[in-house]
Amino acid sequence: MASRASDRYRSWLVGELVLVCVLSLGTIAFAWTGRLDGYAFANARIALDTAVAIVASFVAILTATRFLVGGRGMDLLLAGGFLATGVGTFAFAVAPVLSGGRLNTTESWAAIGSCLFGGALIAFAPFVNRKTPKRERALIAMIALVVGALLGIWFDVRFVGIDLGSSGIEGNTRTTSVVLAYGLLAILALVAAVGFGLRHRKHDRDLDSWLALALTLVVFADLHYVLAPLRSSVYVLPSDVLRLLAYGVLLVGVWRAINQAEFGRAVAEERARVARDIHDGLAQYLFALSAQVTMLKSGASLDEMLPRLEHAATAAQQEARFAILALSSASGSAPFDAALARYVDFLVADGELDVDLEVDPAVKLAPDEEIEVFRIVQEGLANVRKHAGAQHALVSIEQRNGRRVVTVSDDGSGIDTDDPGAGQGLKNMRARAATIEGVLSLRSSPGKGTEIEVVLRAA
Repeated sequence: MASRASDRYRSWLVGELVLVCVLSLGTIAFAWTGRLDGYAFANARIALDTAVAIVASFVAILTATRFLVGGRGMDLLLAGGFLATGVGTFAFAVAPVLSGGRLNTTESWAAIGSCLFGGALIAFAPFVNRKTPKRERALIAMIALVVGALLGIWFDVRFVGIDLGSSGIEGNTRTTSVVLAYGLLAILALVAAVGFGLRHRKHDRDLDSWLALALTLVVFADLHYVLAPLRSSVYVLPSDVLRLLAYGVLLVGVWRAINQAEFGRAVAEERARVARDIHDGLAQYLFALSAQVTMLKSGASLDEMLPRLEHAATAAQQEARFAILALSSASGSAPFDAALARYVDFLVADGELDVDLEVDPAVKLAPDEEIEVFRIVQEGLANVRKHAGAQHALVSIEQRNGRRVVTVSDDGSGIDTDDPGAGQGLKNMRARAATIEGVLSLRSSPGKGTEIEVVLRAA
């Protein structure tokens, strides 16, 4: 496993070095040909800034969601940094020119200041490993800090009138203050890129590699600004396109991390379910085996205890096989209907229960729906086998009136419908149905069997 992680890191590092070489050559070529000064396109700059603001804000929302789930300080700083960048870009670089005017000195410096503040938070993020226990309170405090910082930046440049050589923002004059500001942005992005690269080497996390890749693009975008720091609502610079590309990469990386976190949650839930099944089934039979062996040691008749031992051992073996099959059947290595048929075939192998499986091939299920439907059917058949005393069960997945319907029915003893939420198995099925926007209904009466129906939304 360590060797595989090391190979992945080396492959990523080679790709990163190739990207740096390509971007370096591109920067030299642009500088040599004078193309870094940009192109005049009507409304193109405002469109690019708007896109950056939207994507940065969306990345902030995603990283804030990760923070609320995991409580990592890194995610909190990322959320604050991208929020400052997104809101600052819109407030100071987009909103002032929506009416058709040009970007003035005050708003230009405010936009740079918000990017510096956001860049500082992002640069610190990869070096923070602590978790925060009070997540909601910490997130609210971070949002308040960002809002306060943006207001402070705007107040400084508008009312205090700090002289930063701002005459070079709209013109072609490259003042020292402008070059230093963009140079500092490049340094902050470089620190963040190196930090996330080191985190990727240490933890082998996919998100760290995407963040390092995106921030590498940001480094060169800021270097372009250093070489041609023109900040105008008319001109579009190559660095603007590079920055937009970087935020697109960020969006993909954070979205992948959210999906992986969701998958991890599903794995944790499945582990808990299997542990509960083992406790309710296998552990009970093993306890029975232990008790009967103790009785034999105490002098019980071997002829009397041997059939009981054989029955308990057979039942324990079967429960273990059920647990193994349940974990492997919904692993995604086989088509959904084949995995379900395999599970049913194993379930009826001992002849104690007959199950008919009817799956309409026209019914389409998303990957997450396949997992939850499989678990619902599995839970339903487990309840039929253990508690219903049924001889026959039917599982059907069909299209009905434009909706997808999953049904598990049996001819067993039935349950009390006055308490439809009773029983842990039924509660589990209701929860699983809710995660895929399904509605579970129960029809049962004593002695006449049970029918559990899950209606999914239209595909």
